[in-house]
Amino acid sequence: MSDSSPNIEQLADRFRADFSAALDQISKIIVGQRDIVEGVLTCLFIGGHVLLEGVPGTGKTLLVRTLARSTSLSFSRVQFTPDLMPADITGTTVVIESPAEGGRTHREFKFREGPVFAQVVLADEINRATPKTQSALLEAMQERSVTVGGRTYPLPSPFLVMATQNPVEQEGTYPLPEAQLDRFLFKLLVRAPGREDLAEILHRTTGTDQSTIEPVLNADQILAHRDLIRRVPIAPSVRDYAVRLVLATQPEGTTTGRSFAPPMVQQYVRLGASPRAAQAMVLAGKCRALRQGRSAVSIEDIAESALASLRHRLIMNFESSAEGVTPDAVIANITQTLPVEGS
Repeated sequence: MSDSSPNIEQLADRFRADFSAALDQISKIIVGQRDIVEGVLTCLFIGGHVLLEGVPGTGKTLLVRTLARSTSLSFSRVQFTPDLMPADITGTTVVIESPAEGGRTHREFKFREGPVFAQVVLADEINRATPKTQSALLEAMQERSVTVGGRTYPLPSPFLVMATQNPVEQEGTYPLPEAQLDRFLFKLLVRAPGREDLAEILHRTTGTDQSTIEPVLNADQILAHRDLIRRVPIAPSVRDYAVRLVLATQPEGTTTGRSFAPPMVQQYVRLGASPRAAQAMVLAGKCRALRQGRSAVSIEDIAESALASLRHRLIMNFESSAEGVTPDAVIANITQTLPVEGS
């Protein structure tokens, strides 16, 4: 860390304490799924949106609700359905009538905010809405603002979209476009609970004990931690590893003509990840280094976040579908074959 910041160690200790406190509060409700909870908290602290994918009943919605309850952030939930309209999310301009002098009626236009004007927005079953409605979140996720009627309205800070989707059911769903998927920092796969976790879930939910969630974070704390995370240094060689990881997902090589893609990428991937993937891995690596009490980002920090940062950004070809090759398998192959030292 930089010598110009004498309180940097105290700030780092405070970050680790706040991260652990939030993790402990969420663990009162969410059984197991520690890697998912840590991934969601990482997105919260580095300012990125998260897509949670899993079959119904695995606690995706409950996780987001519990995260909101463990903070002092405002929260809203939008249930995405085929008949949902963009104005149902962003808000709309309405006509307000009020009495005026002479018995006349005064009319004025006023913007009525939609549920997106919250600090934590749960987009539940996001792939059930039409592409037109899904696109209503694009500006909000990227610009942290909403434009309605020619006026732009800033969203509260911090602002975080947490979306859920079911990977199995395809009837009545609309796959998210690549541009929107790219705006999610992480895609986390929520697995079914194991034997011990399921037994604990039954114990907690079928008895009389009720856990109480206490808010342990506020907006100012989160924003301060975000600034601290960005100040964590990263060596040029580690940054280059993140760059080469992203370039290795691109089957057609770079603008210079050089290809970093292994044979598996060239065979199964149609389009690789964007620069946002490298940004996600570097920021997540800084957060992980800070959590573990280290003063700089390591190669392991970058590799640890590769799956969550890349899996939703790879566009696979038909051959991958025919042979059952998943993005996770391709990413695992890249991390195993990519040299640590670049050339």
